Amino acid sequence: MTIGLIWADRPLWAADTSGGQRSNRPNVLLIIVDDLGAADLSCLGSTDMRTPHLDDLFARSLRLQRFYANCPVCSPTRASVLTGFYPDRVGVPGVIRTHQDNSWGNFSPSKPTLPGALQSAGYHTEAIGKWHLGLTEEDHPHRHGFDHFHGFLGDMMDDYYNHLRHGQHYMRDGMTPVHPEGHATDVFTSWAEAFISNQTEHADRPWFLYLAYNAPHTPIQPPQDWLERVRQRDSSIDPRRAKLVALIEHLDDGIGRVLKRLADTGQDQNTLVVFTSDNGGQVNVGANNGNLRDGKGSMYEGGLRIPGSLYVPPGCGATAETTIGSVAKAANCTADLMPTVLDLVGAEIPDALDGRSLVPMIRNPATDWEDPREIYFVRREGGKAYGGLTCEAVLVGQTKLVHNLPTSRFELFDLSDDPLEQVDLSDRQSGKFREMQLRLQRHIQNGGRVPWQ
Repeated sequence: MTIGLIWADRPLWAADTSGGQRSNRPNVLLIIVDDLGAADLSCLGSTDMRTPHLDDLFARSLRLQRFYANCPVCSPTRASVLTGFYPDRVGVPGVIRTHQDNSWGNFSPSKPTLPGALQSAGYHTEAIGKWHLGLTEEDHPHRHGFDHFHGFLGDMMDDYYNHLRHGQHYMRDGMTPVHPEGHATDVFTSWAEAFISNQTEHADRPWFLYLAYNAPHTPIQPPQDWLERVRQRDSSIDPRRAKLVALIEHLDDGIGRVLKRLADTGQDQNTLVVFTSDNGGQVNVGANNGNLRDGKGSMYEGGLRIPGSLYVPPGCGATAETTIGSVAKAANCTADLMPTVLDLVGAEIPDALDGRSLVPMIRNPATDWEDPREIYFVRREGGKAYGGLTCEAVLVGQTKLVHNLPTSRFELFDLSDDPLEQVDLSDRQSGKFREMQLRLQRHIQNGGRVPWQ
């Protein structure tokens, strides 16, 4: 029996190899990519895309069909992934940038981070790739639970080959500046492959790898040979779209290399693999968010809905395992990843997190939340459209309140009847509208207790 490009018992990137004595807890590989649209994989609906490795991973995983980033831009979502809290509750209501006059956060979790909690459970923790949660020694990944960092401290790269931002160099090996050669996607892939290979010398110790790629964030700069492949396959493709397709296909190839290294070292059957993006795709560079409204930066669905998958191999020692082809249709968010991972590996989950464990949905994908779940989204931003003010949204079941710009009115949508967010119900359902505003107001008050400067 086959499903897509997967063998029923093992994916294409798995090999029949055996390792040494293994830890009784599974390893964790968490892959987060940058600005990937909700439909920008071939398994998610992009007909011009070839992403075989992620297609394989999604087919084997629990696919999170209604998965939300807790912010439509980078830093806040990363803060939610690493803490299990809404980003404004850990000091990151907006993007942390390399220029202080337009930086809107100070990462300051009051409880253990995901890597910190895993450290306490005996894990070796490694961060590779994009950090984007601060530049100073106090902000460094080493201060937030990672044993080692090998990556890029800054917000974005102005060039995928020289790795600079505003002429500054932010690549680090630990605290030490390093100057690797090559496309950033290949650099991070090679570092991840080396890390995975090195863990065979410590088979009795589980590990956590947070692998954060810059791609497919702007600049849309794929390697030339990957761009030529896309053009040769479809000579009529829009030139802007061709570049983004090539950048994503190159990213897929890098992730395939990482998964293959897991298999080649005998660690694939003992490693959980989590995959997601930090926000929706950027529409003006050709991203495909399906039929969702808008894209990156927006509180509408196209800015918040992201690809998400959880793969738990059978027999790996986790508290649950995924089923090929399973899909969870309940609304979930990036703050859920921390409690989910800790629950899966049997580690202690800190109290009062905003996120919830998705283990019940892994066991039974049809599971829904017993109560209409609240999920909050916040963003503080500078520039002409924001001026340092905020935009917000709250989702309760299928009802969504949206405040997309500081100067915009609040809008109320029923996503069950109006998934494209075209019909504002704020006037027709004034009671519900006020109730949702009060929920959001209380959340904003709670977030205001945490300094972000």
